[in-house]
Formats: sequence, structure tokens, C-alpha cells
Amino acid sequence: MQEFIWANYSSVSEFILLGFSNDPQNRLILFTFFLLLYLSILLGNGLIITLIYQDPRLHTPMYFFLSVLSVLDMSYVTTTVPQMLAHLIHSKKTISYIGCVAQMYIFLAFGITEGVLCAIMAYDRYVAICHPLHYTLIMSRLTCVVMASTCWSIGLLGALIYTVFAMHLPYCGPNEINHFFCEVPAVLKLACADTSLNDQVNFILGFILLLVPLFLILASYIRIFAAILRMRSTQGRLKSFSTCASHLTVVTIFYGPAMVMYMRFGSKSSPEHDKKLALFYNVVSAFLNPIIYSLRNKDVKGAFLKVIIKKESL
Repeated sequence: MQEFIWANYSSVSEFILLGFSNDPQNRLILFTFFLLLYLSILLGNGLIITLIYQDPRLHTPMYFFLSVLSVLDMSYVTTTVPQMLAHLIHSKKTISYIGCVAQMYIFLAFGITEGVLCAIMAYDRYVAICHPLHYTLIMSRLTCVVMASTCWSIGLLGALIYTVFAMHLPYCGPNEINHFFCEVPAVLKLACADTSLNDQVNFILGFILLLVPLFLILASYIRIFAAILRMRSTQGRLKSFSTCASHLTVVTIFYGPAMVMYMRFGSKSSPEHDKKLALFYNVVSAFLNPIIYSLRNKDVKGAFLKVIIKKESL
């Protein structure tokens, strides 16, 4: 059945990803920049995961979700950046039809999962600040695992709907995608059929998968800020604001560009603008997340110093 769906609707066997530049000198500069950025992402997020795993003080729901976020960020960029790097140093910039479908699905699955996880992390902060006495009871280990599993389930299902609606269309040429990976809006421009239904479906999915979690985040933080303002301790207020500021920064970096990309009609999109947006919520956010959480978090910095001191004493 799947062979019928993928083969019968398309005469294109592969796509060409145009990427960023055809100038050899610029490509070398871009390759060096993105390689260093990619390695920094793997190092930063890998360090966060390692610290959370090694330090018992970080075995809490907040850091459990932060470790899941780091895994998602590492996986998220790995679906796009290595291929982009290969295309920057190689003249052949093709990707097979099935490869394009797989990349689209995996990228969306990680991205949607991360968006829902941001809402879960906001709820975790709400319970910690507004119901501190019941925090350990409400956010039990089982509850955290169920929440994380729910994020993954929504991500996998949402990505499947996006991908099926995008790839059921006929693609009969041209096959040049003006992007650095197979993202839905860029691929839809090559469809040999009316994509108005896809625009409507993408908008509805964007509302469900982006605006609903964003609404839950805002609702959580309205309650959180009300609770913080009622605190008598200035130190307690500052600590709560610091934790919330880190998460809100991450949410802004991720949700802003993603909403612009997936909640507008294809006719209003610009390929060059889309590539920059995709870089922002795919690569830049993954690079900044560990920095944001580390710089504003004494527990993470303390765990890092503990590891350094332990290594120096050996």
C-alpha cells in the first residue's frame, strides 16, 4: 500500500537542495561556521545531559524535562545539519524522494515534541511555585514519564499528518528545493497540484500544535507571576523569576519563528526568509538552550564545578 502511495503520485525520484550559496569561498566559510556550531550544540547539550545524570541533586522533574529537551535538540539538528555540511563541500546536493520524506517526518516529530515539551515544562514550574507542598506528589516520577511519553506521541502523530498531506501530492518537476533540508513549506512549492488544502491543514495543525501549547504556557505563567508577586521573600522572588526567565526565553526563541513558518499560507512565503527562520528555530535555539539554562542556573553551574574539581583531584 505504501509503495502505491509514494510511487504512484510522483514522477520525481530525487530532489536537489539548493542550500545557501554556490560560491566556493562562501561555502567554505559557511561549512566552517556551521560545523563549529553543530559541534558546540552536541557538546553543550551533551554536557547538560551528563551533569543531570551524574549529580543526584539534579534528579528532579525540572531537570528530567531539561535533559529530554537536550536530547531533542541534539536529535533535531542532526536531522538537518550533517546533510547541509555535506552539501556545502560536495557539488552533488541531491536527496532521494524517500530520504526527503524521512527527513521531513523526523524533523517534524522532534520539533512538535519539543514544542509540547515546552508547555509541560511551564506546567512543572507552575506546580513548583504555586503548589510547592504538593510538588513531589503531583510531579511524581511516573507522572513525568507519562508526560514525556505524551509529548513524543503527539510529535510522532502530528508529524505523520503533516508528512502524509504534503507527500500525497504529485511531484512531477522541477525538483529543486530552495532550502537546506526538506521542510514542508519549501517542498509544497514544487507540487504539481493545488496546495490550498495543505495550507488550510497546516494552519489548523499549527493552531493545535503551536497555539494550544503556547496558550497553556501563557496561562501557567500568568498564575506563576501572580504567585511570585505575593511572595514576601525578595530572594525567593528573584530565584523564581530567574528560573521562569530562562524558560520563557527558550519558548520565545522556538515558538516565534515556528509560528511564522507554519501558520501562514504558502503564497506569502519567501524562500530566503524561510531558510533564515528555519536556521533560527532549528540550529540557533538548540545552540542557545544549554547556554540560557546554564548561565541562569546555579544548580547546573554547581554540578559543572563539582565535576571539574573531582577531575582535578584525581
